[in-house]
Amino acid sequence: MDQSLYKDFVTSRGFTYHYLFSVGDVSKPVLLFLHGFPSTSYDWKHQIGFFKEKGYPLIVPDMLGYGGTSKPVDAMEYRHRLMAQDIVEILDNEKIARVVAIGHDWGCVVTSRLADYYHDRCLAYGFLAAGYFPASQPLTYEATMQLMKSMIGSELIGYWDFFAEDGADAKINENLESMYSLLFCADHDLWKDYIQPIGGLRSWVEGNRTTAVGSYLTEEDQRIQKEELRKGGMAGPLCYYKVVRTSIMTDDSKANPPKVMKVTKPVFFGGASKDYVCFASMNLAGTKATCEDTTAHVYDAGHWVQLEARDEVNRDLLAWIEAKTA
Repeated sequence: MDQSLYKDFVTSRGFTYHYLFSVGDVSKPVLLFLHGFPSTSYDWKHQIGFFKEKGYPLIVPDMLGYGGTSKPVDAMEYRHRLMAQDIVEILDNEKIARVVAIGHDWGCVVTSRLADYYHDRCLAYGFLAAGYFPASQPLTYEATMQLMKSMIGSELIGYWDFFAEDGADAKINENLESMYSLLFCADHDLWKDYIQPIGGLRSWVEGNRTTAVGSYLTEEDQRIQKEELRKGGMAGPLCYYKVVRTSIMTDDSKANPPKVMKVTKPVFFGGASKDYVCFASMNLAGTKATCEDTTAHVYDAGHWVQLEARDEVNRDLLAWIEAKTA
């Protein structure tokens, strides 16, 4: 990554955001890439290289809690609406009127809030692995797990339980190699036993188990990713789970209702057939329920679709951007 392209900006909430800004061809739309857990802007390296070469202006921040960006440990600071506000302030600082916002994992949630609260600042939206995420969830965490258990035989998001518990950050910091290898594992099926069910991830990390990492990550990629996580610690990143494990998000959406209830601008959904948490079929159905103009692709990959299926994702994103923002 070209460090000379990075800038820092302090938002009105007092948080410093570290982000890549590449000017590009002003006749092309600005692409905004928002990463998820547990990542930094580095995880967009294949998209940055590809779209920069095509002349697209780019903004790629380290999200709150990661990399060179501030790392508060109060879950209230990670309300999705407020993180979307932070992103818009970065756009204002760069005098950018509108962007194509593209998220992965929890970055899809912030992209969703841009669609809900700042639709006038976006030309289109891209969702990778996860889909559009409603501001207010109809079911509690517990009810969602019960529903998933009845449907697929597993809680699906049981790992949230461990990530949201007090002291999880210390356990993960101590056995970082263990968690990292499972999240980026070569054997996608491991997620069925150690990510989906309650207690699976806790037993894996506390047992300090490890497994082979996917070949889509080089040794250098792994070194950089783990170095960033060790440097910043896990207390901030785990707030993304604490904020949804409680009523914080539902309370916030009730107090600050979304400005739009339907997404009418173009949407790109890139699912992963071997993602055993963000099931492509479920996420696509949820996206289509709210987003009227959805272009969908499902890739033969696991959760880290922008890394594992980078060439296909880049190709399809480019075609969609050219078709929908011309």
